[in-house]
Amino acid sequence: MTTASSGTLPKEKSSGDRFYYLLAAMLGASAGWLDIKVGDLLLTAMVVLAANILLGILSPRRPWRWVVLVGVFVPVVEWLAYFFLSEKPERAQIYESFLAFLPGIAGAYGGSIGRGVVDNLFAGK
Repeated sequence: MTTASSGTLPKEKSSGDRFYYLLAAMLGASAGWLDIKVGDLLLTAMVVLAANILLGILSPRRPWRWVVLVGVFVPVVEWLAYFFLSEKPERAQIYESFLAFLPGIAGAYGGSIGRGVVDNLFAGK
């Protein structure tokens, strides 16, 4: 009888991704700030895409976490700007900030798959 604790699963680093989590939070907050200042959803989507590609390449395991971390900061920063800053985004701009998850999915999974392809191409035999 085999269990998960018998060594069949690889050991995971518990603190190895702290830097990447902090980087994801900073990139997501900067994408939200950019969305407030510029007000262009396409530019915000490209920043979210680039951030998730970078994070997917740097840490390819479980790319969904980069989608969540980067994507959630865009509406949160919009919400914080609405309540605490003098600059008030429109209601539609707040709702459309949730669309940042879509390019985030493509970026994180694309970066993760690209990292896997490069690792397989240049792996030593």
